[in-house]
Amino acid sequence: MTQPTHSLSIDIGGTFTDFTLLDLETGELRVHKVLTDAEDPAQGLLDGVAELLDDVGAHVSDLQVIVHSTTLATNSIIERKGANIALLTTEGFRDILEMGREQIYDMHDLHARFPDPIVPRRLRMEISERTSRDGDVFATPQAEQTAAIVDELVGDGIDAVAISLLHSYKNPANEQELKRQIAERHPDLPVSVSSEVAPVINEYERTSTTVADGYIKPSVSRYIRRVEQELERQGYPGRLLVMHSAGGVMDADAARERPVRMLESGPAAGALAASFYSRLLGEPDLISLDMGGTTAKTCVIEDGSPTQSNSIEVARVHRFKKGSGLPILIPVLDLIEIGSGGGSIAWLDNLGLLRVGPQSSGASPGPACYGLGGGDPTVTDANLLLGYLNPEYFLGGRMNLDAESARKAMTKLGESMGMSGVEAAWGIYSVVTESMAAAARIHIIERNRDPRNYALVAFGGAGPAHAGEVARILGAKRVIVPLGAGVTSALGCLAAPLSFESVRSMPGLLDRADWFSASQVFDEMEVWGREMLVNAGVPADEVTLSRSADMRLVGQIHEINVPIPDGALDGAQSEGIEEEFHRIYQELYSRKNLSIPIEVQNWRSLVSGPQPYLHLREQATEPDADPSVALKGTRSAYFPSANGFVDCPVYDRYRLPAGCRVAGPAIVEEEESTTVIRPSDSATVDQWLNLVIEIGA
Repeated sequence: MTQPTHSLSIDIGGTFTDFTLLDLETGELRVHKVLTDAEDPAQGLLDGVAELLDDVGAHVSDLQVIVHSTTLATNSIIERKGANIALLTTEGFRDILEMGREQIYDMHDLHARFPDPIVPRRLRMEISERTSRDGDVFATPQAEQTAAIVDELVGDGIDAVAISLLHSYKNPANEQELKRQIAERHPDLPVSVSSEVAPVINEYERTSTTVADGYIKPSVSRYIRRVEQELERQGYPGRLLVMHSAGGVMDADAARERPVRMLESGPAAGALAASFYSRLLGEPDLISLDMGGTTAKTCVIEDGSPTQSNSIEVARVHRFKKGSGLPILIPVLDLIEIGSGGGSIAWLDNLGLLRVGPQSSGASPGPACYGLGGGDPTVTDANLLLGYLNPEYFLGGRMNLDAESARKAMTKLGESMGMSGVEAAWGIYSVVTESMAAAARIHIIERNRDPRNYALVAFGGAGPAHAGEVARILGAKRVIVPLGAGVTSALGCLAAPLSFESVRSMPGLLDRADWFSASQVFDEMEVWGREMLVNAGVPADEVTLSRSADMRLVGQIHEINVPIPDGALDGAQSEGIEEEFHRIYQELYSRKNLSIPIEVQNWRSLVSGPQPYLHLREQATEPDADPSVALKGTRSAYFPSANGFVDCPVYDRYRLPAGCRVAGPAIVEEEESTTVIRPSDSATVDQWLNLVIEIGA
């Protein structure tokens, strides 16, 4: 076999599919971007891989690893394009998906809607079984009843089954028996079991998570298998790895088995990229701004690592109202999403106020300037009309933008507001930046942090065009724009270790915890996790373990995650664990409550492989290098602080020498994105060819 020469990462977004190819010897990074093929994303991915490898004269057999992140799993739920799935649940609990928490997410909206359950009521079946809250089995599933129910469901054309029984997180015996009975009669029927998918307390959330896993399992399995088999046919010698929502990667087998872990795969890749640059640049505290074609995501990076959460919501009826979606209990990076992407559509509400998003034009028909049939004014159209984008250099010239169509769409919007098209475009730009800054500010302040103490790292196709203004609103002093910013999320895939987190619910007071049982639970999770990683190719002696628990003060409903020491637990560690809880609690909420007992909800085990080593090529830095060698010309661009349109120098990003300084106003172009440097700002190029923008007054 030949020695591998490159590593490849792929990120499928709602509008574009991004690729990064890293030369393992030189550290040179090559990037590529294509429109996402919504009808056949697998073929679009394979075509993009072929194009990128052809450009560098490489072959699939030269690749050491391929890592893939995607939004396909989430989109299957949002668009309701998953399996025809049935739910088997405990007798009397058929309607748990509709009852939910019986809480309204907007107390002022008496007509608030909730997403329709993934499983229609006719396909939700009750099983005569019962497990007590303490895990005692009172009644077991009967094979005759199971056979009759499942045979009828299969006859109705179901593609998958979800099993979620009462208190199965405490004792999974009845769920496992039901799974066995189904496999005996229908061995090819995909089955998702709550005690395997999300073995945690909270009946509604556990059932919702299990149903989501089963709903996307057939389509995700087919997609991954097709990509894997085609790459193998072309000569790829390694494993296909898939980014999961917690910021690690798993092999294709694990992704097929537990696809619900992929729901935040794409956004997690962006957060991992920000974390990589945090460590590379010695900037421990960053705010990532990942603005693509459909949405913008922000994540707080602290001490070089992204913050984490234990749950997410998908398919929200009101996209940015918490509680209006389907709850999913999986480990996930703590991101906030804003409906502000390049394709976000501008519109006027009932009061005549300008709104942008969350509706998006997507890849097809796309913004008006794409010339693919779209006529709605979008963020990309606004940026083009303001002079920030080069209509002849979009995607490096592989796609020309129709400036006249953008002007017509913007003029029509402006007339409805009593202003010019340019003023409407600036209004869109301002609304988008204010929305992103407001969301980022809330996200940071909720963590008891000050956004003025953070630098921004901006990427995505649209992020660098807006980052300077977002930073100014937040009070941040510096913006970092990586080389290849338009596809930086894909680079994050290569920075993620193989990892998997397990969780078990065993609620109780900390000072009365059953430490022997807790040790047993940790041992079981760690054995399973080690086996997962070893089967994925990680040497056994390179597997690392970390433990934690979700805790809260008695009477509260939100938990915080607290580290748990390694080794056997016997209660001697409880005082140290309690002190750590209070330290984290005070850091988050600026207070302590020493008189209230602490309650443990869940025990967690994270099993990880070694951190991948990414070597980016460094350039010799020449102080005061001359940026004029990269000058492409000038373009008229709109800046209200400069009283309207001004002639701006336009620079070729790839020719800017390390060490040079670019004074604003200026525009820096690369194939996949454009950076706008505002009049009072300036930027320098560091040894990794990152643009570091200093925000002026």
